[in-house]
Amino acid sequence: MKAAVIESVGRAVVTEVPDPTPGPREVVVEVAACGLCGTDLHILQGEFAPKLPIVPGHEFAGEVVGVGTQVTEVAVGDRVAVDPSLYCYECRYCRTGHNNLCERWAAIGVTTAGGAARYAVAPVANCVKLPDHVRTEDAALVEPLSCAVRGYDVLRSRLGSHVLIYGSGTMGLMMLELAKRTGAASVDVVDVNPARLETARLLGVSAAAANADELDRPRGWDVVIDATGNAAAIQDGLDRVAKAGTFLQFGVADYATRVTIDPYRIYNQEITITGSMAVLHSFERAAELFANGVLDPGVFISDRIPLERYPQALEQFAAGVGRKIVVVP
Repeated sequence: MKAAVIESVGRAVVTEVPDPTPGPREVVVEVAACGLCGTDLHILQGEFAPKLPIVPGHEFAGEVVGVGTQVTEVAVGDRVAVDPSLYCYECRYCRTGHNNLCERWAAIGVTTAGGAARYAVAPVANCVKLPDHVRTEDAALVEPLSCAVRGYDVLRSRLGSHVLIYGSGTMGLMMLELAKRTGAASVDVVDVNPARLETARLLGVSAAAANADELDRPRGWDVVIDATGNAAAIQDGLDRVAKAGTFLQFGVADYATRVTIDPYRIYNQEITITGSMAVLHSFERAAELFANGVLDPGVFISDRIPLERYPQALEQFAAGVGRKIVVVP
């Protein structure tokens, strides 16, 4: 079958690989669409994936075309979105409910072959059936949405909070949509990309600007979310948190990224700094939210690019052109 392969640091190709075979409790999914994510760029840079080569793609959905001998939950012909998370269920973190921090953490498309291919294998437990009205080629959005849902689990936002989001790419826009639905009094967005800011305005922000200095909230924001992973944005965001407020590191920064914190201010103003890593008990809820229209795929998906052009799609994504880019086998 045809698949995208990150062969080595900085090099992605499209080539032929063997067709996958399911284990007893696995299914084979014919991929309808696979989203690109910042994680894919990190893998290309030599981060995250424990070894290369790897077939990337952890955001995907498709139709079941093969089932293992012990699979009864789904059948050939079912359409599913796939949670890429793979846990050991044995380590201290799994046993205390923090599976996303598993000591043996793995993921489809990161440590095992993923959905940037015609076919992908997944445990049946990771497959969520799609209702009839949801288009399979749109359901690659469920996985990133499940990460955003996890972010709001961490935040435990109070009604009437004022929220500031750095970044209006896919994840920033998803955080915007969830903020509107979790009772925020206002949601402001900062981004240096004018086209992406226009999308934020389309979705209904309270205010959007290239710099937080342009926004009128001198006492800061109750919740500040970084969805960029950019050091300058993170540093600026930390300084914008109001007293008793929370800063959520949601964007994935490079390993070497460093910022400065003011310990006295954190103490004196009771500021919380926290993070949100991937998916945790949120995939099924994200699938239901998606089915109920929390996101408009027509707004979120800007490009559908043939799998044959996967390297070019990565380049476009890295350049910040468009919103969610999906490849179509």
